[in-house]
Amino acid sequence: MENQKKTIPLRKDIPASDKWDLTTLFKTDDGWEKALLQISSNADELEAYKGRLGESAETLLAALKIFEKAQQNEELVGNYAFLLTAGDAGDSISQEKFGRYMMASTEAGAKTSWFSPELQSIPQETIEKWIERDDFKNYKIFLQKELRNKPYILSEKEERLMVLHTEPNDTAHKAFSMLTNVDLDYGEINGEPLTQTTWSTFMENSDRNIRKDAYTQFYGTFDRHKNTLAALYAGSVNVDVCNARARGFKSSIEMALFPDKVPLSVYENLVSTVRANFKPLHRYYHLRRKILKLDAPADLRHYDVYVPLVADVKKTTTFDEAVEILHEALSPLGTEYTDTLCTGLKSGWVDRYENQGKRSGAFSSGAYTGYPYILTNYKDDVLRDVFTLAHEGGHSMHSLYSAKSNPFLQYNYTIFEAEVASTFNEELLFRYYLKNEKDPKIKAYLLSTRAADILATLYRQTMFAEYEKKTHELVESGTPLSVEVLRSEYRKLLVDYFGPEMVFEETSDLEGLRIPHFYNAFYVYKYATGISAALALAEKVSSGGKSEKDDYFKFLCSGGSRYPIESLKLAGVDMASQTPVQAAIDVFARLVDELEALV
Repeated sequence: MENQKKTIPLRKDIPASDKWDLTTLFKTDDGWEKALLQISSNADELEAYKGRLGESAETLLAALKIFEKAQQNEELVGNYAFLLTAGDAGDSISQEKFGRYMMASTEAGAKTSWFSPELQSIPQETIEKWIERDDFKNYKIFLQKELRNKPYILSEKEERLMVLHTEPNDTAHKAFSMLTNVDLDYGEINGEPLTQTTWSTFMENSDRNIRKDAYTQFYGTFDRHKNTLAALYAGSVNVDVCNARARGFKSSIEMALFPDKVPLSVYENLVSTVRANFKPLHRYYHLRRKILKLDAPADLRHYDVYVPLVADVKKTTTFDEAVEILHEALSPLGTEYTDTLCTGLKSGWVDRYENQGKRSGAFSSGAYTGYPYILTNYKDDVLRDVFTLAHEGGHSMHSLYSAKSNPFLQYNYTIFEAEVASTFNEELLFRYYLKNEKDPKIKAYLLSTRAADILATLYRQTMFAEYEKKTHELVESGTPLSVEVLRSEYRKLLVDYFGPEMVFEETSDLEGLRIPHFYNAFYVYKYATGISAALALAEKVSSGGKSEKDDYFKFLCSGGSRYPIESLKLAGVDMASQTPVQAAIDVFARLVDELEALV
């Protein structure tokens, strides 16, 4: 491991052309320091309007302009500090900057916690009259959304307490993260460390004995700490339930769906549609057992589900070549889209390659000011990294169009919408490769990885969504979440989703205690709805004409001006119906058909 570390360059040794250009945020550190101080001064300036918001339309408008200025400045300061730490977490100056930002943000949040309750106290008929004025046009949608929150906004003192409890409420999540990523020792497999990071590599190993040993050892560690892990997750669920009750929601899922105005029926339609279509999923696991040459009956194990069905292919694509491929693959979106994206990818948007201390994986960090930055750890010999670039590019272009088309307080789109634009780009890239790739081995690899991706995003996340709903309902009905209850509920779902081909280990149900997303309740279902919408829209744009493309761009430009169900309907997909989810399942079923034909 030490030898491997030496081959990873220090950040200072990475050419500037391969790093993001953060000068679109701040040209100097002095600029950032001044903006950091403004977080506090903006809060003080806004406080001068405390008790006065309802005086007149002019007074409210003046306060809203200060509020908008404060929020935009805080986003800018935070984004810069976050990107610095993402580039090199080992840089103490960057860490110190981020810590100072967090302290300033928390203090400003507590100081301005009066704003929303006081806004809610203005008579609704008065607000509705004021927001029809031309000078309120940049604030109309923001205020309408605020008014919608009115039944669940508490008094000023209560809201301040809710703000002050934000960090303590995250204790279970932080403890879970420290326990599973730092404190637990998972040992070694054949001299290589087994960690949360290397786990997936071991599960993809072609040697079944290595997979089995890694699985047994990994979950053996969880088994020894299962009571602590169960208590942490139960604590997180209890916080959700407590917060929902404090605000007057009927349930924690109602509270989670409320901000996006997503009907509970959308969540339930997702689960019921997926449950009605286990057949292609079980066919896939049957095919997996067959390809892996495992003995019948039912000899597929939990440690066999991630090993690639087609060995990773050797195809070298430089970063610049990947950008050119995206220019072609995304051509159905038109030259304005592809030229803007590809110019940005080559000119300061992207932090391209790995360096010591850099955050793993990839993300897009779009904000209202500056470039829609992208972090990758791009490798020329990993074909999947081209798809990652397409994915993050989709996020960044979504952010760019949203910011260009909306005032600050209504530019932010929801997570429900976020995964649509990114997965849409992946689907267009997949279609491009399938059409143009000549090597049958690479085609087989593409088919198998695409099927696995849809399974992981649609089926697996829906299983998680079922589990979250069940655990919260149990607490709400007065049933404590003991380790036995959690394992029992999770095992039922494993049996249903994996079907008759699977033999589970005694520790398989401990998987429900190791999913970090569960500490951000009712988040994962958005992955499943996102890929369903993305596949439907990719088909519409690819097979349609100008009208279909224009509708998609209306969605990209919508930002936060509409609720997600409405903005996606504008693009041509109705997530309130079961149709998009069913269509996505049909795409998965066709991929399974094609894989079966290859065997």
